Amino acid sequence: MFSIFKRLILGKTLRTAELKHEKFNVFWGLPVLSSDAISSVAYAGEQILLVLIPVMGAMAYRDMLYISLAIVLLLFILVFSYRQTIDSYPKGGGSYIVAKDNLGKLPSLIAGASLSIDYILTVAVSTCAGTAAITSAFPALYEHRILITLAMIIIMTLGNLRGLRDSAKIFGIPTYLFIVSIVSMIVIGLFKHFVLHIAVSDSTSHLRQSVGNVSIFLILKAFSNGCAALTGVEAVSDGIPNFKEPAQKNAKTVLMLLAFLVLIIFGGTSYLATIYHAVPVEGKTVLSLIGEQVFGKGFMYYMLQATTALILIMAANTAFSDFPLLLSYVAKDGFAPRQLSHRGERLGFSNGIKLLSVAACTLVIVFQGDTTRLIPLYAIGVFISFTLSQSGMFMRWIRRKSEGWRHKAVINGTGASITFITLCIIGVSKFTEGAWLVCILIPTIVIGMMVVRAHYNRVADELSLSVKLFADVDQSEDMEHVIVLVDSLNQASIKAINYGKKISSNIVAFHVSIDEDATDKLKDKWYDADPGIPLIIKQSPFRDIYKPLKEFIDSEEHASKPGDLITIIMPQFVVKSFWQNVLHGQTALLLKNKLLRDRHIAVITVPYIIE
Repeated sequence: MFSIFKRLILGKTLRTAELKHEKFNVFWGLPVLSSDAISSVAYAGEQILLVLIPVMGAMAYRDMLYISLAIVLLLFILVFSYRQTIDSYPKGGGSYIVAKDNLGKLPSLIAGASLSIDYILTVAVSTCAGTAAITSAFPALYEHRILITLAMIIIMTLGNLRGLRDSAKIFGIPTYLFIVSIVSMIVIGLFKHFVLHIAVSDSTSHLRQSVGNVSIFLILKAFSNGCAALTGVEAVSDGIPNFKEPAQKNAKTVLMLLAFLVLIIFGGTSYLATIYHAVPVEGKTVLSLIGEQVFGKGFMYYMLQATTALILIMAANTAFSDFPLLLSYVAKDGFAPRQLSHRGERLGFSNGIKLLSVAACTLVIVFQGDTTRLIPLYAIGVFISFTLSQSGMFMRWIRRKSEGWRHKAVINGTGASITFITLCIIGVSKFTEGAWLVCILIPTIVIGMMVVRAHYNRVADELSLSVKLFADVDQSEDMEHVIVLVDSLNQASIKAINYGKKISSNIVAFHVSIDEDATDKLKDKWYDADPGIPLIIKQSPFRDIYKPLKEFIDSEEHASKPGDLITIIMPQFVVKSFWQNVLHGQTALLLKNKLLRDRHIAVITVPYIIE
């Protein structure tokens, strides 16, 4: 019953070979990977006004426009910098990979930790802001905002567990509807003001008209708040593997389209805010106030609010696309649990998707679904990753001195300098508002990554073939059929093979190929070690071990006859600490439970203790 429900919600299991059909073209890649940056206009302008209005009153709208223009300029600097990253890293050029290649291990771990925090906050902030758009139109729902936000995250999780192609179709169309709605608001708003000369309602009459004590720190704080509009820019260069061929060209096209859309939408809404003098209040967003003045309380207003809520939810989809991909890179390098590098039934990195969902839901509950409380935690992580990525690219050009390296170094060097200055501004202005928490979390995550890597290194050393090889044993004359499951050739699998030789001379090793590179390494090691027993290799297009094994046992290829007893031997790591079990997949346990349902199969696990 559960499996039927699971197939209904998530769809049928996909073959590994179908991965190329699960990738984006430009049309679907734009809304999925750019929705975070595009949607930021729904709250970035409001965050600027929340800083300026209490001090400057009605004069805040003048400086808001200048701050918005500075943010747009910074956006284009980042876009031109990341175009070079895409050219240099066709398989994905996120800050983790760039920093690892050009700056070393520690900077790459800092980048990975910063991006991980940013992606989790992207989901929490975007869905909370989406809920704010809903409650602005329907105030009666305000007290249920946490439940609404959690429901959004769960829906996003299920959509992404269905796979890349399905999630693009589910979440792409609302992004285009938002673009149409907000561009319509900008055009109609400007037309009403400059052509029809319709008077604007005076919503600032209650504000002070004189300017309070305006300091450079206030302007910088407002600028740091507005930099929330730049989150999500790196997602395109991170997500190159998700694009169809030519992947680099498609990614660069999406990046430029993203820049121009943010220019039009963020610049346009900021200018409308200065014209219509929208004053942010609890329960009403600035975008809602502008839309109400431009459209009235008619169909287009509710269309704007609905699409705003949807695009903010879709912004979380950027994180659902890139966070699992980032963790897969980190896991392959041994700094995160290996299970995070495995693709699920629908070819997505499902463990990373689930982890992101749980972390984001926890944040929503802890911060009571309040966007304003989450924003101070938001931008610092992404600007750390911006700075490390651009610094890494700068060092790449300086060291390699390839053709045209000077002007490329200038572009990335400029990007690194400006993002570092912005990082310092954000860190200082937001430190007491919650940025201190990020400053604690990043080192904590980095230390955790190092602990994980140290454990994997210790396991690798103990399993190394250089310690001992196959024991010389007299094989039993008993004709019991024995199959030893082998994932890779190491001390644990050698111990299992030696045990198998003790109980029967009718023994084969069996390997299910899920990763071609891993299988090729096993073949090379098997040839060099010469265990003295046959190695059977079967492909598994659905990344499943049980089915290929059962088909082999039931086939004529295997020497057993119907009714014969077959012993399956599985090597199993035994670690000392409970937490270390999390770092090793429980595949053996799940497979054992399936095999024991067959009365003619006996399962023996051979433990190998990791000291």
